[in-house]
Amino acid sequence: MSLSGAASADLTSAGTPLPHLWLLRHGETEWSRDGNYTGLTDLPLTSHGEQQARDAVRHLEGIDFDLVLTSPLQRARKTAELAGYAHAEVIPYAHEWDYGDNEGRSSALVRQENPGYLIWKDGVPNGETLGSVSARANRVISRVQAGCGTPADRDPAAQPARNVLLVAHGHFLRVIAARWLELEPVEGRRFVLGTAAVCTLGWDKRTPAVVHWNL
Repeated sequence: MSLSGAASADLTSAGTPLPHLWLLRHGETEWSRDGNYTGLTDLPLTSHGEQQARDAVRHLEGIDFDLVLTSPLQRARKTAELAGYAHAEVIPYAHEWDYGDNEGRSSALVRQENPGYLIWKDGVPNGETLGSVSARANRVISRVQAGCGTPADRDPAAQPARNVLLVAHGHFLRVIAARWLELEPVEGRRFVLGTAAVCTLGWDKRTPAVVHWNL
């Protein structure tokens, strides 16, 4: 299914189009398949994950992207390549949550050891804080939205983007969704996101909104 008609012409007070941020989670890896926390470990896609990345193209057909960004980790870069964006710009701060001592461990095992454990409220031992993940997400959003403010606060050197694609990771993209909606980063827990899923963050008039999710 193509979503080429998805981005409506929502406008700033200056009459310029508001940007839409398209999200593509990387395809399957061995650890994502097995339910293991996969942060900075640089795993490749499985053959199924590669096919998922190719299949994601159907959700992006007809979209003219002004900018395509990707995490530096190979599972995201390969997904971008297989989806048709081999020359995506690598941004180093778009990596996945650093899971610390939980890296590579089964999420089911972690919860078995601590039945009440929830990463969104408990964090990760010796890893990255949710606040740090949120700060990185805010950097992405600030870049996408550069030039879309009012004439008084808009960066005159910024070139407004109509559509931006970011290829990255499950938890990181969920935090981006929360922050796009001006919610606290913990609310990323409410956005289920599958491997190679496509989402669109946009606007309802001038209110940040989810346009499509987990396609």
